[in-house]
Amino acid sequence: MLTAGVIAVQGDVAEHAAAIRRAAERHGESVTVEEIRTAGVVPECDLLLMPGGESTTISRLLREEGIDEEIRAHAEAGKPMLVTCAGLIVASRDAKDDRVTTLDILDVSVDRNAFGRQKDSFEAALDVTGLEEPFPAVFIRAPAIDEVGDQIDVLATFDGRPVAVREDNVVGTAFHPELTDDSRIHGLAFFR
Repeated sequence: MLTAGVIAVQGDVAEHAAAIRRAAERHGESVTVEEIRTAGVVPECDLLLMPGGESTTISRLLREEGIDEEIRAHAEAGKPMLVTCAGLIVASRDAKDDRVTTLDILDVSVDRNAFGRQKDSFEAALDVTGLEEPFPAVFIRAPAIDEVGDQIDVLATFDGRPVAVREDNVVGTAFHPELTDDSRIHGLAFFR
């Protein structure tokens, strides 16, 4: 039985938990999902997910609760991790915003809200490396990746900009994969 942790200080926690369960079932794995709001839980997790929300708030709460160092240790240990939307911003090396304390676990810089405000939200069918069919990506106040390090694999682009990447054990998306019934991104991150 695998333990999956979802950082639950903000974001679509229940939706991500459901997607992890669906992906695990599809891959013949058993998983229990823990919602993480305080320090001490991340070290017990085999898989970790950091959802979207508001990146300045997420980074502040992670630091205040002492979860930030546990997340770094999880990534450094080579355990699978998925970061989405604001989670991608917080996981990056550079958020281009001094209000965001980044974790520097993905060698990317990001442009917050690159695809516009809430009213500019959209969906797009993306070709994602590792998936046979296009993925129905939902972009809401989405960031774009504007610079990638040498160890980054770009998994998907939109409008010429990277929107899904992998660096070793960490997958990051600018979109919200949990807002569809399609759990393939969670499967790609956790059960490949």
